[in-house]
Amino acid sequence: MPNILVTGGNGQLGSEIKVLADSYPVHTFYFTNSKELDITDFALVKEFILENSIKIIINCAAYTAVDKAESVFKLSDTINHLAVRNFAKIAKEQSIKLIQVSTDYVFDGENHRPYLESDKPNPQSVYGKTKLDGELAMQSISPENSVIIRTSWVYSSYGSNFVKTMLRLGKERDQLEVIFDQVGTPTYAGDLAKAILEIIPQLNSKEVELYHFSNEGVCSWYDFSKAIFKLSEIKVKVNPIETFQYPTPAKRPFYSVLNKGKIKNDFDVEIPYWKESLAIAIVKFK
Repeated sequence: MPNILVTGGNGQLGSEIKVLADSYPVHTFYFTNSKELDITDFALVKEFILENSIKIIINCAAYTAVDKAESVFKLSDTINHLAVRNFAKIAKEQSIKLIQVSTDYVFDGENHRPYLESDKPNPQSVYGKTKLDGELAMQSISPENSVIIRTSWVYSSYGSNFVKTMLRLGKERDQLEVIFDQVGTPTYAGDLAKAILEIIPQLNSKEVELYHFSNEGVCSWYDFSKAIFKLSEIKVKVNPIETFQYPTPAKRPFYSVLNKGKIKNDFDVEIPYWKESLAIAIVKFK
């Protein structure tokens, strides 16, 4: 029974993997958070992996405070880049499968068609740059049977996310202003967790493979918020605004739709439409 280490175990994706863990009795899961395992400490991480005979690492840990990252580059880089390099080195040495979760923020958002894995990254924020540096470090070390999965607009009933924020604000206010000129695809963390666990047994590559995963479909943050309020039966007026009307420290990509053809073809992964997954998830928020 291969032992699996899931870092960021209390976050959105880690928590959703934990929900599914009982459905995979052939594995023994070790869920850790920053207090239980400092992923920036190479020696400590290696000791934990060897002591627990870890054969698979799913790295869900990341510094995801996008705006705060602009002023704490070193902290963001340590978690999003250097820790990934540590995992890749250990995975290479110990023949461990490594699944690294990355982000649409590695792109500049200037595309007019869904981004392919082969498209050139051009991050516009510290968060995006440090996540890309983590990808590049992992690819340069190149542990076998390992993948990087880029995703976008992740939400869950666990952790902090856009859906939770909208549900809270919708109950507190009569009207809200939400950006309509940033377009992407929401990703229900439960769907991503399921996909990751499904592809693990199929991993078989000499080099690190890069994949994109989000739910199907396209929407703006405005459309996303409208769907959230409709499904949760919250009556609130939502006014569409442009990005310049809501300035933030970090620049967001205007277009971050990901092409999922490769992951669907290679692993026969079925991906639900974003509104269908949101309807399922909203029930868990109540």
